Amino acid sequence: MGSTGVQIVCVALGVLGLIGVIVTCAVPRWKVSSFTGANIVTAQSAQEGLWTECVVQSTGQQQCKNYDSLLVLSSDLQAARAMTIISCMLAIISLLILFCGADFTTCVENEDAKPKMSLVAGIGLLLAGLMVIIPVSWSAHIIVRDFNNPLVPASRKREMGACIYVGWGAGILLLLGGGLLCCFSRRGSSSGGTAKYYSNNPSAPNKNYV
Repeated sequence: MGSTGVQIVCVALGVLGLIGVIVTCAVPRWKVSSFTGANIVTAQSAQEGLWTECVVQSTGQQQCKNYDSLLVLSSDLQAARAMTIISCMLAIISLLILFCGADFTTCVENEDAKPKMSLVAGIGLLLAGLMVIIPVSWSAHIIVRDFNNPLVPASRKREMGACIYVGWGAGILLLLGGGLLCCFSRRGSSSGGTAKYYSNNPSAPNKNYV
């Protein structure tokens, strides 16, 4: 089983990654206005997210509107909605499993089951990290493609918002935490099996008769 310190680090990485995924999913900062070329009107800026689009005035006032229909969204935003929600759910379930199977908790008394639970939690964190990295990378690719497309008007060009970078950071944290859990749970399970083999050595009881 992995050491308690490594498990605490993995829990911290998982919690930070989960917070990043929630921020990425909720905050409407995936796409922001690009003030390039002839588009020099900076009195207001547009911000687009997974659920709403907002217009921010230079005075600080902000007006947001929910998307009218799911069908009017682009394919990348539709996929991003589903994948970020799945990432949140996987991260929460994986952290709960990790808490139950960690060395610093007594929720599970079976020592043989704890490495398996840590391995399952690590795989869940890895999947959660992939589920958030894929949609933000897909959206970033589309933003860069449209920005460099001369056929797109300057007023319709967008730049990558803060949520894209937060999503990348959250995905890396989840992948790092899941990778550490998978590595240390494998080592722990193999070492635990070796200790069990030596404890069941059939030659040990014969020493009592000597």
